[in-house]
Amino acid sequence: MIPPTQVPRLRNAAATRAAMLDSARRHFARESYENVGLREIAGDAGVDPALVARYFGNKEKLFKEAVRGDDEHIMQGVPRDGLAAHFVSLILDEEGEDSADKSAKIEQLLILLRSASSPKASQIIREAIDEDILGPVAAVLGGEQAELRASLCLAVLMGTGILRSAMAIDPLCRVDEALLRERLTALFGAALAS
Repeated sequence: MIPPTQVPRLRNAAATRAAMLDSARRHFARESYENVGLREIAGDAGVDPALVARYFGNKEKLFKEAVRGDDEHIMQGVPRDGLAAHFVSLILDEEGEDSADKSAKIEQLLILLRSASSPKASQIIREAIDEDILGPVAAVLGGEQAELRASLCLAVLMGTGILRSAMAIDPLCRVDEALLRERLTALFGAALAS
């Protein structure tokens, strides 16, 4: 009898990397940074733990990529006078988003919440926020106290995002969208004012 031939699995580096990163995001969204191991991430991705280390180097570098996400730059093409409306749209405008996009946003928020108390993870989170959000927003704002104004916008953006999306706080979820848009625009306007 001739043994059955096994078809070798095609290697696709980009797909393998994406599977490991997806697995890492799921794990970091469920557990704190310290409680997540490369073995679990590798197991869920269907790869050897050594491959995770080969692709990402170590857990810190993998976490950094997981925190950063795949989204385009938050400030790409946004003019200074459109910042308040842009921030409101990041919170409220879900048109064109599928359930995977919404889940990814919630997952990102959960990663931040679960690992904020970890010294290593919080440093990585702060660096990502500085480089990806605060720095670009402050650069667009310019002028006095640009970093403070950018930080205030981030506080409103993340606070509302966490309470509305990750925690589904009732008043924020069931309020008339036009009223919420008006109130958030006023909050962002106050935070952005020179």
